[in-house]
Amino acid sequence: MAVVSRNHQRAPGNLCILACGLAAVIAAPARAADLPAPAPATASVDWYTGAQAQAVDDSWAVAVDGSTSITSNSSAFGSFTVTTALGSPPTVSGARVRVEAVAGTYSYPGQAVGARVTGYQQEGSLLTGYEWIWREAALAGYVGFNVRSNQLSIPDPGNPVVGTGVGLKVAGNFYATPTDRTMVSAYGSYSTKFNAYYSRFRVGYMVADGVYIGPEALFLGDDFFRQYRVGAHLSGLSFGPVQMSLAAGYVRDRVQGTGYYSSIEARANF
Repeated sequence: MAVVSRNHQRAPGNLCILACGLAAVIAAPARAADLPAPAPATASVDWYTGAQAQAVDDSWAVAVDGSTSITSNSSAFGSFTVTTALGSPPTVSGARVRVEAVAGTYSYPGQAVGARVTGYQQEGSLLTGYEWIWREAALAGYVGFNVRSNQLSIPDPGNPVVGTGVGLKVAGNFYATPTDRTMVSAYGSYSTKFNAYYSRFRVGYMVADGVYIGPEALFLGDDFFRQYRVGAHLSGLSFGPVQMSLAAGYVRDRVQGTGYYSSIEARANF
């Protein structure tokens, strides 16, 4: 998942802000996390075609997600997430461990200093949790900590989101296919460091095998910025072992005003 939102967690809107928010949030963890997961293993005969269904390969144990997100409001962020199953195959319910990394840059008009300020953000997170998997849905919850660092090109008294620190972080994601041709996904995270939050909701309609198109909405922010995005996504594109998601739309940021965003996410299993 994610793709992507000062951050991917918090650097959005103000771009700066958008980016920051994004990062604090969850870095791409969710963006690519929204890509369809393999269906439960089965060896039964397809009731419609009569063909033998192919069993899911449980040999993989690690999912790797990457995402990039840019806005016309001067922010660009990238994220990298690794999720692994503990003690059981990833296609069944069980414990999970997730490692996240986010980095990006943003800029905004510093009203307190009368000049444009450029920010640089890096973040790393270590989370543990549990994922419940059913035939048509999956729900996961995580808790852990994140380390976030924000630096500014010039001191800005109006921006309190500066420095390096550690925070408690919680996150959750949900994915379901209510019908044969529809999907719903949601992701959210919150960190006590700078009160950073990030959330995304998607619905989609299948236009090709495993490929969905539909609307998405994102909300992110921290102690400095607040932003929301509304757009459209194309998810489930496959290129060999890699699945991809594309999204674009409208951004509204408290500091930077209105603009546009685009994101690319990818997932591969090993």
